[in-house]
Formats: sequence, structure tokens, C-alpha cells
Amino acid sequence: MTKFGVGQPVRRVEDQRLITGKGHYADDANMPGQAYAFMVRSPRAHAVISNVDTSDARAAEGVIAVYTGEDIAAAGLGNLDSPAAAMFKQKDGSPIGTTPRPLIARERVRYAGDTVAMIVAETLNQARDAADLLLIDYDDLPVIADTATALDPDAPVIWPENGSNQCYEWSLGEEEKVTEAFASAHQVTRLSLVNNRIVVNAIEPRAALGYFDAEKDHYTLHAASQGVHGMRGIIAGGLLKIPVEKLRVITEDVGGGFGMKTFTYGEYPLVLFASRELGRPVKWTGDRSDSFISDTQGRDHVTDAAIALDKDGKILGIDVRTIANLGAYQSQFGPFIPSLAPRGMHVGVYKVPALYNLVRTVFTNTVPVDAYRGAGRPEASYVIERLMEKAAHEFGVGPDELRRRNFIPAEEMPYKQAPSLPFDSGDFARNLEDAIKGADYAGFEKRRSEAASKGKLRGIGFSYYVERTAAGMSDYARIVVDGKDGMIHVWTGQQTNGQGHETVWTQLVSERFGVDAEKIKIHLGDSDVLPNSAGTGGSKAVYMAPGAISDASEKLIEQGREIAANELDAKKDDVEYRGDVGEPVFAVRGTDRKVDLFVVASLAQGQANLGELAGDGEYKQPANTFPNGAHLCEVEIDTETGVCKIVKYTVVDDFGRIINPMIVAGQVHGGIVQGLGQAMGEHAVYDKETGQLMTGSFMDYWMPRADDFPMFDISYNEIPSTSNALGAKGAGEAGTVGAPAAYMNAVIDALRPYGVDALDMPVTPLKLWEIISAPKKAAE
Repeated sequence: MTKFGVGQPVRRVEDQRLITGKGHYADDANMPGQAYAFMVRSPRAHAVISNVDTSDARAAEGVIAVYTGEDIAAAGLGNLDSPAAAMFKQKDGSPIGTTPRPLIARERVRYAGDTVAMIVAETLNQARDAADLLLIDYDDLPVIADTATALDPDAPVIWPENGSNQCYEWSLGEEEKVTEAFASAHQVTRLSLVNNRIVVNAIEPRAALGYFDAEKDHYTLHAASQGVHGMRGIIAGGLLKIPVEKLRVITEDVGGGFGMKTFTYGEYPLVLFASRELGRPVKWTGDRSDSFISDTQGRDHVTDAAIALDKDGKILGIDVRTIANLGAYQSQFGPFIPSLAPRGMHVGVYKVPALYNLVRTVFTNTVPVDAYRGAGRPEASYVIERLMEKAAHEFGVGPDELRRRNFIPAEEMPYKQAPSLPFDSGDFARNLEDAIKGADYAGFEKRRSEAASKGKLRGIGFSYYVERTAAGMSDYARIVVDGKDGMIHVWTGQQTNGQGHETVWTQLVSERFGVDAEKIKIHLGDSDVLPNSAGTGGSKAVYMAPGAISDASEKLIEQGREIAANELDAKKDDVEYRGDVGEPVFAVRGTDRKVDLFVVASLAQGQANLGELAGDGEYKQPANTFPNGAHLCEVEIDTETGVCKIVKYTVVDDFGRIINPMIVAGQVHGGIVQGLGQAMGEHAVYDKETGQLMTGSFMDYWMPRADDFPMFDISYNEIPSTSNALGAKGAGEAGTVGAPAAYMNAVIDALRPYGVDALDMPVTPLKLWEIISAPKKAAE
């Protein structure tokens, strides 16, 4: 039996269940009599659908139904339109380009992977086999799959009604002021960067089970998500066109989301529609190939950036101009990610008098792009931290020194001078100094010399990241104490995707109620339990759920005091709850008269006017938090093979008050690896002529492995946030934000003897070998 509270490095309570096969994921949901759906995907990246012949497929063994885009349109289902599109206008005030996206493509396909039919059969294999009998005639159209050239005058336009491939042009800041700053600058450093596209590759592919109860006129969907209420609203209101109370969405365990599982995909309303039409449950389970061509992808920016310094190395202005690829359609938050999500983040943690950021988003014949761990903030951090490293080298000072000269000082917190970010707290210089000591930066040149004597190249790179976590929304919680089973049951609006939420929420409840962890049960997503939820994303769970849990706890305790007062024959004002001192009882203040929490719950259950001892909580986070920290990456490159090894990786983070250091360490480790994965080898490559995804399986798409990394040296400076009662700052995406620039700066530092001062991700052994071998080949 265990009591534990905030601040303790408690092992995850959910792991025993998960590693012994007792987890319950989307594909584990089954119902009697269910049929199986298979989604037929377009093999063409851009084509007119001239004919669809379903007769042979419908006649195949076991096939129950075949649905095409025409069938879905005739049934009156809505399109998968982006709610984020309404947030934008073009820079000149005109409407942005729109992309009506039917659940099943009609008339035209716009990327290889567009759904062109759904086949429902008695078994999955029967549905899959029938797909080979479906005859679809395609008339090929020209393809554009390259971000940088999507706006060229001769580029094929994939949405002719928009006039070009541009979705919108958006800007932030004062261009004239930045131009003046650059004109007066002592030094201007310029850099062109490609932030390469990546495939999310969550360990659990997406799946969905839909059921329509005709008697109740009610739908139920089991699906992996990052929040059931947002998904329910889109499917009910926008796609099925029914009141939200007629749809229940259930999400249990989720094997990784990283933003991608936030979104509503066509398969989800389609299985609900098919269940309604066929009168039986319908299940769809995607495989890894589906994940590569139907899950949203991440990043894919082409950027020209510049920074202006005065004679003392102080920043005068920053200019960032980006072309961001949205793919073939506007995904759910796709238009938001390259502009509003990172707005103002290109200034990092520095005093910046002037900023100008221009973003042009483009459509291409590729998988749609949307939020991926960090959602726009890693892209912005990558730009400023690559700029700072190059500017320091050109200015002739160390990368640490240039950052010191421009940090916002701790003594000026809170800082509210735009365009710098509105920090409530932070001590950037302290974090950097601690990281420098931890990395033994003073001894680096000696290690570089030792490596050179062995024919190896050493480099060290800095990155000082800052994250802006989500705010301005409400979240909810419900807590019920059950006197019959002796358990406290907890629901929150924050959906676990593997982060350890069950452990952290258990810590909070255990501390407040003074009960053993074994008596606390955390329940996962169910849209029927809570009135709404903010969903998981934007690194906000650490303050959203605790805020709602705290409110629910106090309301439950207030109800319990009234029941206890009646039982103890005392005034309510004289009754206190002693959970905060480890005793789960209601007691009359100053006496030994008391009644157990679970006894009070039983009393509530016995009263018809109450029925249960419960509390419903709500919390709204008014302001962002700003987790930040210093990353130092040290690498060694083998000049014979081009293989680059990370020999040391040091991080000092500020996450405010930390609830569970072990959980945070896991999040940071995982985030660093995802960021480094992009820098070291992950790359979604499309053929420019055909639009085919050339890296469409793990045979071709590189993924990081455990032996690619050393043990990370992670430590914390807990500088509380003032924006929430816990003083916490989100930690879920931080590692991914800081890691890519640190690694790339280290590799460039190692390659300086070869005249390299710029390089794009990913850095493969072949790329490095070609750089190192170039002088030898030239000499020959």
C-alpha cells in the first residue's frame, strides 16, 4: 500500500498493466457481429477519376457493401474541412485558399493515399481481396511535390479554383523597422534552411470501431485520440450532421499520438455511417502502410532567415521568411501550425527590438501536414538557434557568449516588451552556465585534439530553446468516491497517449485525499462523462488536469463535510477533511470524532437525493507557460565512413515545479530522441515527377534506435511559473524543440575544417562522407 504525492519520482502505476498485455487500445475494441472495413487508397498523386466500376468487388465472397465518393455525397455526409481556416485571411485581406475534402474522393485525387473507396466485408482479408477487383480509371494530371517550387509560375496548380498553390500569405511584425535595423547593423548573418518532412510513426496505428444503435438513434465510436470531445464535435456536427449528444466517443489506451491523433480522419465517420447503413458494428484497423500515407505528417518548411547585430553583438532585428507545405488539403489545424502556433517564437529567449516573419503556405500533391510534437515551435526554435550559432562564429565570439549578451535577464522578469516573448519567469543565463559545466565545455578543445589524433572530427553545438505551452481554454474533471468498492474514481479531459498521466493524476489525488495509490482508479476518455475537454496537446496537461482535479476535489470535500456533519451531529463549519495530513477522514475540529471518507461515500450512496459522493471540476488556464532550457550536444565523426556518433548530450531544463521527476525525465528523453531522429535520418521523400512517397515503409524510412544515443545528462532548475497554482511549466514537447539545432550546430562545428557553415537535416553518413571526401576527389 502506497501513499505518494507531488515531487516524488514515483514509478508509473500504469506500466504493470501495459507491459503484461492488459492495456486496451483502439484495435482491442470489438463487438459481436462486427464487419470489417478496408480503405482503398489512390495509387496516383494527382488524377481525375474518370470511372469507378464496383460490380466485381460487390460480388466478391464475403463483401457486404462497397462505398464510393458518390455514395457518401448522396448520403449527405459533410467534408473534412479545417476549422483553423476560419482564423486566416491573406496578408492583403482576401480569403485564403480552401480545400473541400470529401471523406472519399470524388472526381479527383490529390495525393497518393487519398481514399477512393471503402469496402466492408465479413472479414478483413475478404475486404482486402475485394479491393483488387475494384476497377478505377484515372486520368493523370501534372504533379507538384516540392515545397520550394510550389509557387513557381510554371508549377502545376492542384486547386485551380484558388488560382495558385498558395493557401495564404501571413505576416507578423514590422518589416520597415527590421529593414532599418539591418541597414544600420554592424553584421548581418543570413541562413537558408530546410526543415525536412517527417512521418509521425506512432507505435500504434490508427483504428476505429463504429456502432449505430437504431433503437436509440445513437452512435458510439471507439478510436485512438488525444481528446474525445473535440473529435465528437467535428464528427457529429460537421460530418454526420447530428446533435453531439447522439454520439459517444471512447478512447482508452493510446500508443503514441504526437499531435497526429488529435485529428478527425475520414475512417472514423465512415465506420459510423457504414454501421448505420448495414445495421451492425463496423471496424477498421490501419496497418503501417496506412500510417505512412494517411496519417498527417510533420514539418516541411523552406526558410530564409537573417539576424542583425550591432558592434557589441546585441541583436537589432530578425527577419524570417518561410514557405510551409500543407500537403494536398488543409488538415484540421494545418493552416495554424506554421504561423499562429509559433507566432513570435523566432525571437527565442533574447531581447529583440524588431522582428518580421512572413509565411506563405502552399498546397502540394503530398500527404497533408499538421501538428507534430511541438507544432510550429520546434521549427521556430531551429531557425533562431541555427542563426545564433552562425552569427557567433561570424562575429568572432563563442556561441555561449553571444547568447549571454542577448538573454533577457532574470532580474527583468516578468518581461513584457514585444516582440520578445512575455515571460512570467525564467533564468536563462543560469541554465546555460549549468549546462556548460555539466558538458565540461572548458575541456572540449582537448577532447577535439584527442579525437583528431585518431582521425576523428569532434564538434559541439548549443541550442537554447523555449516552448510556449497552450492556454486560454477550459478543462474538466470528475471525481467519485465509491463506498462499495472502496475506490476513488477520476476522469479528466486530458487523454493519455503514453505520457504517464495515470501516475501523475494518482499522485495529486493521493496527496489531497490522503489515500493509498491502490485505491485510486484513473479512467480514460469517454465523452459521456465530462461536459467537454481541452484534449491533450500543447504541453498543457500538467496544469490543466491538476487545476480541474483540484476544483473537483474541493467540491467533493465540501459535499462530504455536509454529510459528515449530519453523521457526527456537528455543524458543517466545524467539520474538516484531514487528507492533507495523510488521514482520509472527516473530523470535528479539535476533537477525536471522525468518520472515514469511504463511509461518507456509502452514506451518500444510500441517500436518494445524492446517490454518490462526487465533485465536478473545471479549470481555465489564463496564460501560457514558457518551459526553456540549454542543450549541448557533442559529436564525433569517423572520417573514413561518415558515421556520426553523439558522445555526450547535456540538458538543463526549467519546467517550473515538477510533480514527478521520473515522468519528466522520460518525456525529455523521448522528446530529445524524436528531435534528433529528424536531424539524424528521418525524412519523408517524395518523387518530384510522380508524387510517390519514396520512403513509404521502414525499409526506406530511417528510424532512431536506442544504440544511436548515449545516456542523456538531464538536470533541472525549478523556477516556478506564476500563471498557475502549481507553478508548473509543460514538459512534453520540450526535448523535441531543443534537440535538432543542438545536433546540427555540433555537426557543423565538426566540419568547419572543410569550410562548412551550413547544412540541412537529415545528416546521414553518406552526406558526411561526401563532404569529407570532396577535397580528396578534387585533388584526384
